[in-house]
Amino acid sequence: MTNKKYILIAGILLVLALIGVTVLLMFEKQTNKELVLEFNLDKEDLENQYTDFAKQYDELKLTVSNDSLSTLLEQEQVKTQRLLEELRTVKSSNASEIRRLKNELASLRKIMIGYINQIDSLNRLTAHQKEIIADVTQKYNAASRQISNLSEEKKNLTKTVTLAAQLDATNINVLAVNKRDKVAKKVKDVVKFKINFTIVKNITAETGERTLYIRITKPDNDVLTKNASNTFAYENRNLAYSIKKYIEYNGEEQNLTVYWNVEEFLYAGKYRVDIFADGTMIGSQSFTLE
Repeated sequence: MTNKKYILIAGILLVLALIGVTVLLMFEKQTNKELVLEFNLDKEDLENQYTDFAKQYDELKLTVSNDSLSTLLEQEQVKTQRLLEELRTVKSSNASEIRRLKNELASLRKIMIGYINQIDSLNRLTAHQKEIIADVTQKYNAASRQISNLSEEKKNLTKTVTLAAQLDATNINVLAVNKRDKVAKKVKDVVKFKINFTIVKNITAETGERTLYIRITKPDNDVLTKNASNTFAYENRNLAYSIKKYIEYNGEEQNLTVYWNVEEFLYAGKYRVDIFADGTMIGSQSFTLE
Protein backbone atom coordinates (compact mmCIF):
# COMPACT_ATOMS: atom_id res chain seq x y z
CA MET A 1 0.00 0.00 0.00
CA THR A 2 1.01 3.52 -0.64
CA ASN A 3 1.14 6.19 2.00
CA LYS A 4 -1.90 7.87 0.52
CA LYS A 5 -3.98 4.77 1.09
CA TYR A 6 -2.88 4.58 4.72
CA ILE A 7 -3.78 8.18 5.24
CA LEU A 8 -7.18 7.67 3.66
CA ILE A 9 -7.95 4.65 5.84
CA ALA A 10 -6.78 6.49 8.95
CA GLY A 11 -8.98 9.42 8.07
CA ILE A 12 -12.02 7.20 7.55
CA LEU A 13 -11.41 5.50 10.89
CA LEU A 14 -11.07 8.83 12.61
CA VAL A 15 -14.32 10.06 11.12
CA LEU A 16 -16.09 6.89 12.18
CA ALA A 17 -14.67 7.28 15.69
CA LEU A 18 -15.87 10.87 15.88
CA ILE A 19 -19.29 9.84 14.66
CA GLY A 20 -19.38 7.08 17.33
CA VAL A 21 -18.34 9.44 20.08
CA THR A 22 -20.90 11.97 18.95
CA VAL A 23 -23.65 9.36 18.96
CA LEU A 24 -22.63 8.17 22.44
CA LEU A 25 -22.62 11.73 23.77
CA MET A 26 -26.05 12.41 22.29
CA PHE A 27 -27.39 9.15 23.76
CA GLU A 28 -25.94 9.95 27.19
CA LYS A 29 -27.40 13.43 27.07
CA GLN A 30 -30.81 12.06 26.22
CA THR A 31 -30.50 9.52 29.03
CA ASN A 32 -29.54 12.28 31.50
CA LYS A 33 -32.55 14.33 30.43
CA GLU A 34 -34.83 11.38 31.03
CA LEU A 35 -33.26 10.76 34.42
CA VAL A 36 -33.64 14.40 35.42
CA LEU A 37 -37.29 14.33 34.34
CA GLU A 38 -37.83 11.13 36.30
CA PHE A 39 -36.16 12.63 39.39
CA ASN A 40 -38.33 15.75 39.11
CA LEU A 41 -41.50 13.70 38.77
CA ASP A 42 -40.49 11.51 41.69
CA LYS A 43 -39.84 14.54 43.88
CA GLU A 44 -43.10 16.20 42.81
CA ASP A 45 -45.04 13.03 43.64
CA LEU A 46 -43.37 12.87 47.05
CA GLU A 47 -44.24 16.51 47.72
CA ASN A 48 -47.87 15.80 46.85
CA GLN A 49 -47.88 12.85 49.23
CA TYR A 50 -46.51 15.00 52.05
CA THR A 51 -49.06 17.74 51.33
CA ASP A 52 -51.99 15.29 51.34
CA PHE A 53 -50.60 13.67 54.46
CA ALA A 54 -50.48 17.00 56.29
CA LYS A 55 -54.15 17.65 55.34
CA GLN A 56 -55.16 14.29 56.79
CA TYR A 57 -54.06 15.48 60.22
CA ASP A 58 -56.56 18.36 59.99
CA GLU A 59 -59.33 15.87 59.22
CA LEU A 60 -58.24 13.59 62.06
CA LYS A 61 -58.17 16.41 64.59
CA LEU A 62 -61.81 17.17 63.83
CA THR A 63 -62.77 13.69 65.04
CA VAL A 64 -60.85 13.91 68.32
CA SER A 65 -62.15 15.32 71.61
CA ASN A 66 -59.27 13.96 73.71
CA ASP A 67 -56.88 16.86 74.46
CA SER A 68 -53.76 14.67 74.85
CA LEU A 69 -54.34 12.87 71.56
CA SER A 70 -55.11 16.14 69.82
CA THR A 71 -51.75 17.54 71.02
CA LEU A 72 -49.89 14.50 69.68
CA LEU A 73 -51.60 14.86 66.31
CA GLU A 74 -50.61 18.52 66.23
CA GLN A 75 -46.98 17.59 66.88
CA GLU A 76 -46.95 15.00 64.10
CA GLN A 77 -48.54 17.49 61.71
CA VAL A 78 -45.82 20.05 62.48
CA LYS A 79 -43.17 17.39 61.86
CA THR A 80 -44.77 16.52 58.51
CA GLN A 81 -44.82 20.16 57.44
CA ARG A 82 -41.16 20.53 58.45
CA LEU A 83 -40.16 17.51 56.34
CA LEU A 84 -42.17 18.91 53.45
CA GLU A 85 -40.18 22.13 53.64
CA GLU A 86 -36.95 20.11 53.66
CA LEU A 87 -38.13 18.20 50.58
CA ARG A 88 -38.82 21.40 48.70
CA THR A 89 -35.23 22.57 49.23
CA VAL A 90 -33.66 19.26 48.17
CA LYS A 91 -32.45 18.89 44.58
CA SER A 92 -34.23 16.28 42.51
CA SER A 93 -30.93 14.61 41.77
CA ASN A 94 -30.07 14.15 45.45
CA ALA A 95 -31.14 10.52 45.54
CA SER A 96 -29.98 9.85 49.10
CA GLU A 97 -32.04 12.72 50.55
CA ILE A 98 -35.08 11.79 48.49
CA ARG A 99 -34.75 8.22 49.74
CA ARG A 100 -34.46 9.43 53.36
CA LEU A 101 -37.57 11.58 53.04
CA LYS A 102 -39.47 8.66 51.51
CA ASN A 103 -38.51 6.55 54.51
CA GLU A 104 -39.59 9.37 56.86
CA LEU A 105 -42.97 9.46 55.12
CA ALA A 106 -43.34 5.70 55.51
CA SER A 107 -42.63 6.06 59.25
CA LEU A 108 -45.17 8.87 59.54
CA ARG A 109 -47.80 6.68 57.86
CA LYS A 110 -47.24 3.92 60.42
CA ILE A 111 -47.60 6.44 63.25
CA MET A 112 -50.79 7.82 61.71
CA ILE A 113 -52.28 4.33 61.40
CA GLY A 114 -51.63 3.90 65.12
CA TYR A 115 -53.44 7.18 65.88
CA ILE A 116 -56.34 6.22 63.61
CA ASN A 117 -56.73 2.97 65.54
CA GLN A 118 -56.67 4.88 68.85
CA ILE A 119 -59.26 7.37 67.59
CA ASP A 120 -61.47 4.56 66.30
CA SER A 121 -61.20 2.80 69.66
CA LEU A 122 -62.03 6.01 71.53
CA ASN A 123 -64.97 6.70 69.24
CA ARG A 124 -66.33 3.21 69.82
CA LEU A 125 -65.89 3.72 73.55
CA THR A 126 -67.59 7.11 73.35
CA ALA A 127 -70.47 5.64 71.37
CA HIS A 128 -70.83 2.90 74.01
CA GLN A 129 -70.74 5.50 76.78
CA LYS A 130 -73.41 7.51 74.96
CA GLU A 131 -75.57 4.39 74.77
CA ILE A 132 -75.09 3.81 78.50
CA ILE A 133 -75.89 7.46 79.28
CA ALA A 134 -78.96 7.34 77.04
CA ASP A 135 -80.11 4.13 78.74
CA VAL A 136 -79.53 5.56 82.23
CA THR A 137 -81.28 8.81 81.23
CA GLN A 138 -84.24 6.86 79.88
CA LYS A 139 -84.49 4.81 83.06
CA TYR A 140 -84.15 7.97 85.19
CA ASN A 141 -86.90 9.71 83.22
CA ALA A 142 -89.11 6.64 83.52
CA ALA A 143 -88.46 6.51 87.28
CA SER A 144 -89.12 10.25 87.55
CA ARG A 145 -92.42 9.85 85.71
CA GLN A 146 -93.34 6.95 87.96
CA ILE A 147 -92.46 8.98 91.06
CA SER A 148 -94.42 11.92 89.66
CA ASN A 149 -97.41 9.67 88.99
CA LEU A 150 -97.16 8.19 92.47
CA SER A 151 -96.90 11.68 93.92
CA GLU A 152 -99.96 12.76 91.94
CA GLU A 153 -101.81 9.64 93.03
CA LYS A 154 -100.81 10.30 96.62
CA LYS A 155 -101.91 13.92 96.27
CA ASN A 156 -105.27 12.84 94.82
CA LEU A 157 -105.63 10.17 97.49
CA THR A 158 -104.81 12.70 100.19
CA LYS A 159 -107.34 15.07 98.65
CA THR A 160 -109.92 12.29 98.55
CA VAL A 161 -109.21 11.34 102.16
CA THR A 162 -109.37 14.99 103.17
CA LEU A 163 -112.71 15.43 101.42
CA ALA A 164 -114.00 12.22 102.97
CA ALA A 165 -112.93 13.43 106.42
CA GLN A 166 -114.76 16.76 106.14
CA LEU A 167 -117.94 17.43 108.03
CA ASP A 168 -121.14 17.71 106.04
CA ALA A 169 -124.18 19.78 106.99
CA THR A 170 -127.54 18.66 105.56
CA ASN A 171 -131.25 19.22 106.14
CA ILE A 172 -130.65 22.94 106.58
CA ASN A 173 -133.91 24.65 107.44
CA VAL A 174 -134.34 28.34 108.29
CA LEU A 175 -137.41 29.62 110.14
CA ALA A 176 -138.11 33.34 110.42
CA VAL A 177 -140.17 33.72 113.63
CA ASN A 178 -142.02 36.59 115.26
CA LYS A 179 -142.05 37.68 118.86
CA ARG A 180 -144.55 34.93 119.72
CA ASP A 181 -142.05 32.38 118.39
CA LYS A 182 -144.32 31.63 115.48
CA VAL A 183 -143.41 31.66 111.80
CA ALA A 184 -143.60 35.29 110.69
CA LYS A 185 -145.77 35.95 107.66
CA LYS A 186 -144.25 39.34 106.91
CA VAL A 187 -140.64 40.42 106.92
CA LYS A 188 -141.40 43.36 109.25
CA ASP A 189 -142.53 40.90 111.94
CA VAL A 190 -139.33 38.81 111.95
CA VAL A 191 -137.42 39.04 115.26
CA LYS A 192 -135.35 35.88 115.05
CA PHE A 193 -133.93 33.32 112.63
CA LYS A 194 -134.08 29.73 113.82
CA ILE A 195 -131.61 27.64 111.83
CA ASN A 196 -131.84 23.85 112.08
CA PHE A 197 -129.34 21.48 110.40
CA THR A 198 -127.74 18.08 110.73
CA ILE A 199 -124.04 17.19 110.87
CA VAL A 200 -123.99 13.76 109.24
CA LYS A 201 -122.23 10.68 110.54
CA ASN A 202 -118.62 10.39 109.35
CA ILE A 203 -116.33 7.77 110.86
CA THR A 204 -113.32 9.13 108.91
CA ALA A 205 -113.66 12.66 110.33
CA GLU A 206 -111.51 13.72 113.27
CA THR A 207 -113.38 13.70 116.54
CA GLY A 208 -113.21 16.37 119.22
CA GLU A 209 -114.17 20.00 119.56
CA ARG A 210 -115.04 21.72 116.29
CA THR A 211 -115.99 25.29 115.49
CA LEU A 212 -118.81 26.05 113.09
CA TYR A 213 -119.29 29.45 111.43
CA ILE A 214 -122.70 30.38 110.05
CA ARG A 215 -123.08 33.27 107.61
CA ILE A 216 -126.49 34.81 106.92
CA THR A 217 -126.39 36.83 103.71
CA LYS A 218 -129.02 39.40 102.74
CA PRO A 219 -130.28 39.88 99.15
CA ASP A 220 -127.62 42.58 98.60
CA ASN A 221 -124.91 40.07 99.67
CA ASP A 222 -124.28 41.97 102.90
CA VAL A 223 -123.59 39.59 105.81
CA LEU A 224 -125.52 39.92 109.06
CA THR A 225 -122.98 40.31 111.89
CA LYS A 226 -122.92 41.83 115.34
CA ASN A 227 -119.32 43.02 115.09
CA ALA A 228 -117.06 43.80 112.12
CA SER A 229 -114.25 41.91 113.86
CA ASN A 230 -116.23 38.67 113.79
CA THR A 231 -114.29 36.93 110.98
CA PHE A 232 -112.74 33.54 110.16
CA ALA A 233 -110.12 32.37 107.71
CA TYR A 234 -111.30 30.94 104.40
CA GLU A 235 -109.21 30.40 101.24
CA ASN A 236 -106.49 32.94 102.11
CA ARG A 237 -108.94 35.62 103.18
CA ASN A 238 -111.13 36.51 106.13
CA LEU A 239 -114.90 36.28 105.93
CA ALA A 240 -117.42 37.85 108.27
CA TYR A 241 -119.69 35.45 110.14
CA SER A 242 -123.06 35.82 111.80
CA ILE A 243 -122.96 32.98 114.34
CA LYS A 244 -120.13 30.93 115.86
CA LYS A 245 -121.04 27.50 117.27
CA TYR A 246 -118.79 25.11 119.22
CA ILE A 247 -119.63 21.41 119.07
CA GLU A 248 -118.07 18.21 120.42
CA TYR A 249 -118.02 15.90 117.42
CA ASN A 250 -117.84 12.13 118.03
CA GLY A 251 -118.31 10.90 114.47
CA GLU A 252 -122.02 10.31 114.91
CA GLU A 253 -124.92 12.27 113.45
CA GLN A 254 -125.82 15.46 115.32
CA ASN A 255 -128.90 17.65 114.98
CA LEU A 256 -128.17 21.27 115.79
CA THR A 257 -130.08 24.52 116.12
CA VAL A 258 -128.66 28.04 116.20
CA TYR A 259 -130.41 31.41 116.50
CA TRP A 260 -129.94 34.88 115.14
CA ASN A 261 -131.67 37.77 116.91
CA VAL A 262 -132.75 40.32 114.33
CA GLU A 263 -131.65 43.82 115.39
CA GLU A 264 -131.24 45.31 111.92
CA PHE A 265 -133.63 46.33 109.16
CA LEU A 266 -134.69 43.44 106.94
CA TYR A 267 -136.41 43.67 103.57
CA ALA A 268 -138.10 41.22 101.31
CA GLY A 269 -135.93 39.09 99.05
CA LYS A 270 -133.79 35.99 98.84
CA TYR A 271 -131.48 35.25 101.77
CA ARG A 272 -128.84 32.55 102.12
CA VAL A 273 -127.28 30.57 104.97
CA ASP A 274 -123.76 29.14 104.54
CA ILE A 275 -122.15 26.85 107.14
CA PHE A 276 -118.34 26.48 107.43
CA ALA A 277 -116.04 24.17 109.39
CA ASP A 278 -112.28 23.64 109.22
CA GLY A 279 -111.89 26.25 106.48
CA THR A 280 -114.46 24.54 104.24
CA MET A 281 -118.07 25.30 103.39
CA ILE A 282 -119.97 22.22 104.51
CA GLY A 283 -123.52 23.29 103.66
CA SER A 284 -125.64 26.03 102.13
CA GLN A 285 -129.34 26.85 101.91
CA SER A 286 -131.38 29.76 100.51
CA PHE A 287 -134.69 31.07 101.84
CA THR A 288 -137.03 33.91 100.90
CA LEU A 289 -138.67 36.59 103.02
CA GLU A 290 -141.79 38.36 101.77
